[in-house]
Amino acid sequence: MRLLCSGVGGFIGSHFLEHVLENTDWEVVGVASWRHKGTPERIEEVLSANPQYRERVTVITHDLESPFTPMTKKRIGQVDYIVNFAAESHVDRSITDPVPFITNNVNVALTMLEFAREANPQCFLQISTDEVYGPAPMGVNHPEWSAIIPSNPYSASKACQEAIATAYWRTYNIPLVITNTMNNFGEMQDNEKFVPLIIKKVEEGGIVPVHGKVEDGVEHSGSRYYLHARNHADAILFILKHLPPKLFPQVDRPDRYNVVGDIEMNNLDMARTVARLAEKPLNYTIVDFHGTRPGHDPRYALDGTKLKNMGWHAPLSFLDSLKRTIEWTRQHRLWL
Repeated sequence: MRLLCSGVGGFIGSHFLEHVLENTDWEVVGVASWRHKGTPERIEEVLSANPQYRERVTVITHDLESPFTPMTKKRIGQVDYIVNFAAESHVDRSITDPVPFITNNVNVALTMLEFAREANPQCFLQISTDEVYGPAPMGVNHPEWSAIIPSNPYSASKACQEAIATAYWRTYNIPLVITNTMNNFGEMQDNEKFVPLIIKKVEEGGIVPVHGKVEDGVEHSGSRYYLHARNHADAILFILKHLPPKLFPQVDRPDRYNVVGDIEMNNLDMARTVARLAEKPLNYTIVDFHGTRPGHDPRYALDGTKLKNMGWHAPLSFLDSLKRTIEWTRQHRLWL
């Protein structure tokens, strides 16, 4: 089996690469532009630790804002599965400069889907986010196919990717599956993200900014479900192996699965937990999440019942995976 993975040098893409190599005998063709947050060091980290996998990996440098050239298509060759991770993913940067951010993510989806029209894979898996549904009030966990109401340019661009992929599913019979996941963390994550930012700040004795608000002297902060990237990778591989996509007109919409962590934790408790596991003091400040970050939602939440009922269970617990991430990062300080 051969798998095409876009964004293979990204944080989640590189974890998926390692997971596939360890748990299958598949060949992986990875595409990366190196223009965004993907780095070749992530791939090298995977392959240097597992040199026996090198002959099963081909990495192609290509900016997915542009279509594949005929030569690149030949280099990719025939593939059985396509997993589309590639996307700009940082909310703050999408708010600061939305047009190139949204344009990139839309063009990435088009490039990958146009290739899929020629490649005829068994499955095209579009990686998406909980944020397409917008904020989740307390007590509400969005099930699959809830109303799409994005709050910021990042989540709107991911909703665009979903919509385009759905149109290709219906018009061109692309065998599409959409997954929506929540906040991923793990080794090799960019420290603009919250968990590695906490690790960096507590290691250096700095101040951790925690999005929230203070009312009547009481601190409140937003909350998320957190998921280690290897758990996410395991769910994707489970879907590819066991849940073949349904095509139109058998059903009126593509298959969609929420990939959810086992624990919901507010931002301040996450900072406290990381500091406790790192055995370091926590210095923090509460930052008004909406005043400083319009389009930021205090809570996202997905209902993961559907995928669990299909037989998938996360192999790593939240605390074990968080401990592993902290220990690995402290031993590989270059990533901070």
